[in-house]
Amino acid sequence: MVHDITNPPLAARFFAYSCLSGYEVIVQNSDGYHSMYNRLHGYPQIGKPDSIQGYAVQLSALLAMLETAQKMQPSGKQLAAYEQQLLDSCSRIGYTATQLQQSQRYARYISKAVLAYARADGYNKISNYARYTPVNKPGTWYPTPPAFLPAVEPYFKTVRTFVLDSSAQCKPVPPIAYSAAPSSAFYKLMQLNYTEGKTLPAEHRVIAAFWDCNPFAVEDDGHLQMALKKISPGAHWLGIAGIACIQAKKDFAQSMQVMTMVAIGLTDGFISCWDEKYRSNRIRPETAIRRHIDVNWRPLLQTPPFPEYPSGHSVISAAAACILTHYFGEQFAYKDSVEQSYGLPPRSFTSFQQAAEEAAISRVYGGIHFKDAADNGLIQGKKAGELVWARLGTTQ
Repeated sequence: MVHDITNPPLAARFFAYSCLSGYEVIVQNSDGYHSMYNRLHGYPQIGKPDSIQGYAVQLSALLAMLETAQKMQPSGKQLAAYEQQLLDSCSRIGYTATQLQQSQRYARYISKAVLAYARADGYNKISNYARYTPVNKPGTWYPTPPAFLPAVEPYFKTVRTFVLDSSAQCKPVPPIAYSAAPSSAFYKLMQLNYTEGKTLPAEHRVIAAFWDCNPFAVEDDGHLQMALKKISPGAHWLGIAGIACIQAKKDFAQSMQVMTMVAIGLTDGFISCWDEKYRSNRIRPETAIRRHIDVNWRPLLQTPPFPEYPSGHSVISAAAACILTHYFGEQFAYKDSVEQSYGLPPRSFTSFQQAAEEAAISRVYGGIHFKDAADNGLIQGKKAGELVWARLGTTQ
């Protein structure tokens, strides 16, 4: 997904269907795990194939994930080399040729069913919709520098949710109304971002960078603009889920379950968030502050190419933190090293909630969101996470 510069909502969708493929293998071969049939909207009843025998369950689950990812992602074929490395490593440690072959057959069988489920979620219809044109009215979103990229996923709210009754089920309170009047509440929001940007402490800069997760970031190189490829916010939280599973010594099936539930929560969280983003369609701090306070002001982070309210990172962080808290507890301390490969040192947290709150305020420190977008995004995401847990977690 980093290679493809996959946008955050779409990345979560890819993660969810890939994880569901692995989880379905677990469900069919392990006691205590429940099928998503009649639990996720439209999820099919996938029968266990009697004709496929002699497979290895864990390998089949991983291969099912890879098979789904290869089919869904633009550069998915690049995963074929990784899959072959996985199979070769299994062969070296004693898996038989029959186990490898049957595991591949089983994986393809499961993936085919999950891919059919994915095709029915409505995402493939989005390309038929009219190209989104910015409204260009006072207070509304407009593309920002340096790349002035077009709006990302303006119709993502039309994608079938997994658990939520609709994209608007967790609709937040309206954002503070736009106003250029110096005495207005909105002007005070702008002043907060402007002041923060001028006097940002070093620790706040570190926090903003740690949670940046902007796959759209670019830098100027002479006459060219070069992409700075980064993971998405959802990928960061799935990385946290992986760290928690290792630390808590979860087994393969338990870890597969945790990752799947978090991926589902992330996707429904994004659908819910994007529903509001293109409803309120609020202006970004960068545009508003340059227009009304300081024409030369720049945020610490690059502004993502979509409307401001609510903060997407706040919504999905709260949703993921909610689900992870149900699995691991309210006081689960851990060290987040997900961004280490991108040159950022690990950060320690006493709970998932603390991490979610830091992720939310990081968007204000970075100058790309107003404070109410972060605060209300946390509330919206928590609602989405609780709804996912109520449907999926309480019966496990």
